[in-house]
Amino acid sequence: MQENGSEQSLKLFVVLSRAHKVISEKANRLFAEYGLNPTEFAVLELLYHRGSQPIQKIGSKILLASGSMTYVIDKLQKRGYLERTICETDRRVTFVDITAEGRELLDKIFPVHEESLHGLMGALSTEEKSTAIELLKKLGLSIKDLSK
Repeated sequence: MQENGSEQSLKLFVVLSRAHKVISEKANRLFAEYGLNPTEFAVLELLYHRGSQPIQKIGSKILLASGSMTYVIDKLQKRGYLERTICETDRRVTFVDITAEGRELLDKIFPVHEESLHGLMGALSTEEKSTAIELLKKLGLSIKDLSK
């Protein structure tokens, strides 16, 4: 029996949701082993790969509200994983950067996280992964356009 477009959309939603749940749970367990929650990892990972960022940009890049962002940054700063710096040219702007201690932590976590994700995605060939990336980007961009 052929599914109609509406049924396929529902099925795709369920499949994407389940895949996201399984992958997120696995990643979150790894972060928890190092005393981090997913948001804390996302902040550290952004700073680890992109360097110093204004607090306001971090929230938008990891899709977190500004009030929550301040709380997360405060927690990570207290643990010695990042530091704040006031912008010299605009004192309203505060930059956040990863510390040596934060970098050491990510040096431990990131290779394990990367290998874990590679294992989880192992059922897909390189070509299938590329196709999935293209299709999911297309879907995300079309949804973003609809919300304007």
